[in-house]
Amino acid sequence: MFKDERRCKVREQICQRDLRAFTKVLSPAVFAEAAAEAGVAVGAGPLCWPNMVWLGVASALHYTKAFADLLGFTIKLLTVAPEFSSSWLGRQQQAAKRKKPPGKGRSKHDPYGGDPTVVSDAAFSKARQAMPLEYWMAVLLVLGREFQTQHDQRIRYKGFRLLAIDGSCFSLPSHRALITHYGTAQNGSKKRKKKVNAKQLAKGNETVQARMVMLQFPLVRLPYRYEISPLAVGEKELAGRLLNDLQTEDLVLLDRGFWSFELFWAVQNQGAFFGTRMVKGPRWKTRQKLGPGDRIARWTPSDTSRAKWKNRDLPKSIDLRIIRYQVPGFRASAIVTNVNDPQRLSREDWVRLAADCESGRGLQPGLYHRRWEIETTFRELKVTQKIKGGIRGRTPKAIEYEIAGHVLLYLLVRWLIVEAGVEYGLDPLRISFKHALEELRDLHHELVKANRQRIARFLLPLLLARIAEHLVEARPGRHFPRPNDTKTKNKGYGLRQRPAKLRVKQG
Repeated sequence: MFKDERRCKVREQICQRDLRAFTKVLSPAVFAEAAAEAGVAVGAGPLCWPNMVWLGVASALHYTKAFADLLGFTIKLLTVAPEFSSSWLGRQQQAAKRKKPPGKGRSKHDPYGGDPTVVSDAAFSKARQAMPLEYWMAVLLVLGREFQTQHDQRIRYKGFRLLAIDGSCFSLPSHRALITHYGTAQNGSKKRKKKVNAKQLAKGNETVQARMVMLQFPLVRLPYRYEISPLAVGEKELAGRLLNDLQTEDLVLLDRGFWSFELFWAVQNQGAFFGTRMVKGPRWKTRQKLGPGDRIARWTPSDTSRAKWKNRDLPKSIDLRIIRYQVPGFRASAIVTNVNDPQRLSREDWVRLAADCESGRGLQPGLYHRRWEIETTFRELKVTQKIKGGIRGRTPKAIEYEIAGHVLLYLLVRWLIVEAGVEYGLDPLRISFKHALEELRDLHHELVKANRQRIARFLLPLLLARIAEHLVEARPGRHFPRPNDTKTKNKGYGLRQRPAKLRVKQG
């Protein structure tokens, strides 16, 4: 494979100028460490893996632009800058324009000829298909470690490194390759690939979807790891992969959809902890009462349940702590955890929201209610970043690439929010993600064209100040009582009937 030194240098400069708000975070050292982590070579061409990461993040930031337009978007912004003609990039572009067209002595396909600032969309598509997903995951892990080094106390709760895990589904374009790989919403749970013809797709009878399970730091809503898979792969299986490398003293908040003896023991066996909500079915034998609504009980799964994992060397039972509580306006519930020592985490730590509601003081969410932060993350990814309806790829590799770019962009914007919170003494969860993303897009053109001194002294501090201006109201404990009217229930919660004079008679 050839290596055009000039084209490589040009593409590297263009990519790095496109997202200069994150240059300090996405440094060459991060890319090198990620390559070593993933066991891959970053490549030496103009579309090497670090440059492909830049383009993936840029495609998520400029989601309205086609991939072909995105390749030349930054150079278009640079050409209108007054100093561009005298810059190194400008001189390279002008030299290419002065060259004579290919003649008999040189083929039109000569890779060393032409404008070095241009990369074809065909080359980009080929590089995207070859890019290993392991490299994306390694970049996330390296950035997660770097964030923890800089902001360790921001992700901890009473000594525990707090994590949350949950799953969601993303709708994809209806293309044959995606249907075959990911499956559809109707047949995903049947673990088989259903043949769907073009007429069914045209009628909208089938929805192509991919499943995602994410592990994040809920106190800052920063993604840590994630998995993308076909619908046929269950959430518990994906969660098992993500929870395989927990650290000692990690505390993972689980939705009760992840209720699994095998999953609980896998977490505990690594010296880590979990908290989840109670489900119906398990039988408990009380071992010790710790206080009102707080006890340690033994769960011994039935023989039928144990048959699924009897060859995996798991114990017959596990002792867990059960904390019962009720938030005003909601039905009674219970939290199940293996943090059995009340001195480390008291009942009030877990359910403080309920206690504060009853006493009439200011509302502060309890520990388990922090799990809802990952629900907010999925909403921000789907709605604010436009993953929902904004995915354009037609192959599984293209889908992996686009989603990885979106997740990395989300991590980088969240990092900016944390820095703004540190700078101005604010809780990062009180800063609006939507407005932070808008402020980044508003300053994007200036960040591309400005020199390093102006960025460091003026633009980046200005960006953090603008991000810190947009605060969201803290409203834990909200509830919306369900109507008792049977007719309203049948029509859907929260929907009112239109007045008779506004109704249009059908038929």
